[in-house]
Amino acid sequence: MSGSRHLLSPASGAPLDRRALLAAAAAGAFATACGTASGQPPGRVAVLGDSAAWEKPMVAAGAAMKAAAGLRLVPEVNPSLESFEQVVKSSLRTSKTPDMLKYWSGYRLQDLARTGGIVDLTRQWDSAVGKGWVDASLRDAFTHRERVYGLPMNLAYWVFFYNIEVFEEQQLQVPVTWDEFLAVCARFKKSGITPLHGSAADRWPSFIWFQEVLSRQNPQFYEDLMNGRERYTDPRAERALRTLESFFDKDWFTSMDMSHADAAAAVVHGKVGMVPCGTWLGSTLVGAGAKPGKNLGAFVLPMADPKARPCVIFESSALVSTVKGPDRAEALKATDNWLRPAVMKAFSHSLQDGCPNPRVEPPNPVIAGLAKKVRGDKLWLLNRFWEQGPPELVEATVDDLAGFLLNPSSARSTLRTMQDRADEAWQVWREAEET
Repeated sequence: MSGSRHLLSPASGAPLDRRALLAAAAAGAFATACGTASGQPPGRVAVLGDSAAWEKPMVAAGAAMKAAAGLRLVPEVNPSLESFEQVVKSSLRTSKTPDMLKYWSGYRLQDLARTGGIVDLTRQWDSAVGKGWVDASLRDAFTHRERVYGLPMNLAYWVFFYNIEVFEEQQLQVPVTWDEFLAVCARFKKSGITPLHGSAADRWPSFIWFQEVLSRQNPQFYEDLMNGRERYTDPRAERALRTLESFFDKDWFTSMDMSHADAAAAVVHGKVGMVPCGTWLGSTLVGAGAKPGKNLGAFVLPMADPKARPCVIFESSALVSTVKGPDRAEALKATDNWLRPAVMKAFSHSLQDGCPNPRVEPPNPVIAGLAKKVRGDKLWLLNRFWEQGPPELVEATVDDLAGFLLNPSSARSTLRTMQDRADEAWQVWREAEET
């Protein structure tokens, strides 16, 4: 996942104490985050991120930017998510801040923009839109108070990966309706193949199934709920959890402690039928032996309500420039060139993921097929659960959903708890917005 790795207490499934994690990592993490405080040599700009998997793609993008604009990007990584967020926010208030950041979109980016420590990139956004270098519909995900504060780095679609050869052996077609999806699950179960990967391992995946089912049953309600305009105690939210409860009753899920890496291998070897995840999981699947377009395919989960507007969940990281970075002028030059087709192609092809620049050729057949469907069918792009809502609320709600996955009979109590948290969190958020 692009920056959502958390730890679970092995005994209880509850999150480890955040303060303990921070204390353990703080000293080294602060040194890493502030490593660019003295600046890079001329012609080089550091980009601090939280994912080692993005180092090579950033180097590739930097080489393309060097050729196009005489500027090279230098990746720096702090792989501890907990300390990464804390250190970024604290460093923005000082002169010892990185020049550029790989961050999240949505409310997490808004939270960062509130500090006043990151640069308004509206001009760069408008310029890219004018050149056809970015999908204009993504703007809201990078906006705070109608100004743009980040540029999209990738464009991951949330889809269901499957083994083409196993589908053929089972005489199955890719489902295009909700009933067909349910029939595929039933067929896999009858054949001794676990139909679906579900997981609370590493904590963050706990939101996946609620996100996927709710958005297909009622995408407008999903959008309104995630933005604090609806309530978790609404019958539409309960319906989503009851649907998942029925999947548990049919024994369609893997063990809830199966990681995505293990699930990827299980799909390749025909042990698990389908894995829901962002398209960034493709590299893990390839590492397990999958060949995109040959034995690996992916599809967008069909709508449960055929009358609803067709949608797909997306995920996109934000490239952010800081106000007090030591190489601010060159960082701003980098933002002018980030969405350039040559730079985007180098980055997305190395990452093997979707690209926010529609002029860039997809890196593999699976991404190509998905991009064709999303753009051809004009699917409604809904931002991922992790980026939706006040960050503190999302963190707590993920824990609540993990509890539900471990006790699927707790739908109503889970939703009540989630709404109690939401009432308080949204009040705090809106009060802060007014200041």
